[in-house]
Amino acid sequence: MTAADSAPAEEPSIHSAFGPPPTNLELFASIGVGVVSLFLVGLVALLFGALVNEGRLTQGGIGFAAGGEALVMALATGLFGAIVPTTRMKLWGVGASLVLAAADSGTMAAHGNGVILLRALAGVPEGILLWITIGMIARTATPERWAAILFTSSTISQVAGAGLLTAVLLRHFGANGGFGMLAAVGLAGVALSLFLPDRFAPLPKGENESGAPPPRGWLALAAILMISAAVAAVGVYLLPLAQRHGLSETAASAAVTVSLVAQVPGGGLAALIAGRVRYLVVFTLGALGWLAAFLIFALPTPGWTVFAAMALAGVVILLVPPFFVPMTIEVDASRRTAVQSGAVQLLAGALGPLAAALLVGDRDIRGVLWLAGAMLAIGLGLSAVLHFTATHEPA
Repeated sequence: MTAADSAPAEEPSIHSAFGPPPTNLELFASIGVGVVSLFLVGLVALLFGALVNEGRLTQGGIGFAAGGEALVMALATGLFGAIVPTTRMKLWGVGASLVLAAADSGTMAAHGNGVILLRALAGVPEGILLWITIGMIARTATPERWAAILFTSSTISQVAGAGLLTAVLLRHFGANGGFGMLAAVGLAGVALSLFLPDRFAPLPKGENESGAPPPRGWLALAAILMISAAVAAVGVYLLPLAQRHGLSETAASAAVTVSLVAQVPGGGLAALIAGRVRYLVVFTLGALGWLAAFLIFALPTPGWTVFAAMALAGVVILLVPPFFVPMTIEVDASRRTAVQSGAVQLLAGALGPLAAALLVGDRDIRGVLWLAGAMLAIGLGLSAVLHFTATHEPA
């Protein structure tokens, strides 16, 4: 009998595969600190663009600042997942949230290289907070459902943050208004961390095994890297791809916003079908959806079709990632690979745009669509091989 089986009936509505189930408050706090860690992701273009307009950052500096923060965050998440014991979680959460709030506050007075250095510093506590959330998700019986809830909650918070930035903060306070908001969100992470579980149950490993994933686990992470990098590569070029169809800058921006808003029902659908649909089915449908959107972006279709493509891409963007976790569990029942999945997605967010930059020209950006299509095919192929060669009952 597992700890989850022996839990009293009044325990919360989450079933754990490892260790006792968290209380509802612990569950809320665990998801909450993940939302804090990912809050900037949806606001990068607005905030860093404002820094450029104020002369505090160059156009090239955006890439260094955003890419550096994403890379450091990925490394921190991966390193903590591999070697740090899951104890003193409240202390880790409070400390990371305080450092994050300090880095966000410091950015308000920074220029040039100072912005780049402080954003790299912010990546460390963001990675730690995401490690905490992934640690909870990886130990549940239906991790895809809780991953979907995390991604959907993050998207909703980012949409709200973007609205507040556009309507009030940037207009009256400039970029500093945005980074002040980020600092306040970091302090909210301190309060949330006080309600985290004290520790997570250790994940199983063999007598001579390290905390690193097994060989098949690395192949699963490679599949995640390919799929996520494909989406990230196209994502940074959505605005110019929309403008290729004759849309004005305002209309193209509205189309990109449609993509962001459409992510919410995508995440909701993922939570609804979690535990009912196999990950390979979701990956295949997602790849078909992305490829359909890419085809619209590439062809000289009417401007209204761009809005449809953006909506389709937005739904799929949050439908697919929650199912990365059950794939990693199918190939590695110890869930050590699952703990690393978040770090790989962050790494893909930096590497995808970098690879795209090597193929995109000033006059024709359609090369990114060919790159993304190839990456999707590789990722889907690796996923299929892993699924059909599995030697145990799928998770």
